Amino acid sequence: MNVCRAPNNEQEFQEYFQLRWQILYQPWHQLKGSEQDGHEQQAVHRIIVNKNDQIVGAGRLHKTDQYHAQIRYIAVSLDEQREALGEQLLFSLEQEAKKQGVRKITLNAQEAAIEFYRHLGYQQDEFSHLLYNDVKHFSMSKCLAPSDKHNVDAVQKLQETWHKTIPASKAMGIDITHYDGTTLVATCDLMFNKNLHNTMFAGSIYTLATLTGWGWVHMQLVEKQLKGSIVLADANIRYHSPLKAAAHATTNQALCHGEISTLLTGKKAKLKITVNIYCGDVITATFSGLYFIIP
Repeated sequence: MNVCRAPNNEQEFQEYFQLRWQILYQPWHQLKGSEQDGHEQQAVHRIIVNKNDQIVGAGRLHKTDQYHAQIRYIAVSLDEQREALGEQLLFSLEQEAKKQGVRKITLNAQEAAIEFYRHLGYQQDEFSHLLYNDVKHFSMSKCLAPSDKHNVDAVQKLQETWHKTIPASKAMGIDITHYDGTTLVATCDLMFNKNLHNTMFAGSIYTLATLTGWGWVHMQLVEKQLKGSIVLADANIRYHSPLKAAAHATTNQALCHGEISTLLTGKKAKLKITVNIYCGDVITATFSGLYFIIP
């Protein structure tokens, strides 16, 4: 059975790039290395692995700003091109894009692939460019709606509360882009939060992580119909690498420890929450916060 997922290690990345080169560049006599660009470290990568642990499909998504992204390098092994792997890759990349708040995806399609993308909901926009003197490419786009599982109403109320009581959250463009009861994802406007090194301010990363954890606690209270004042009692953050592109913060049930049912007895509750800050597939910072809920 074929599995679509992110590459797990350096060996898989090498095989992933090799497939991209073999399918998309070698036929036009392009040198090895031409299948990569400057966005690899900030992108979402997906591969399809068959039952023999062979990589037979590859594709990439990278955000061009907080709400827009581009899909590139969709490649399927020649022996597997009738197995709907292209559709599987696009679906996986689109689902991740939705979680990260992407509202519109663009791509450049070879003329021969236009119908394939139209079938999957992409609209042909205009002629894009001519590659290798004879391969026509056309720009195509698709507007995305939030994931079906995203709790739009509850999230909107929380964001309105933030914007009224924490003006910095509105200025930073912090937006909860996905909450389904098990996972919460938030993004912010990178352009507003850049420093002189053209990377994201450490303080902005910390604020995004803090509010993501706070938002998770709030949503648990809403779902369990409990009330309380949420206070950050203790926190630390580790910055792993500079954040050079659009960021998203994620937490989920597995990253949260504690019990809020003590509120029912009039006692304060404690939740320890880990939030990971991502750039593409890479964790660039890890936040750990201890939140008290005062009844």
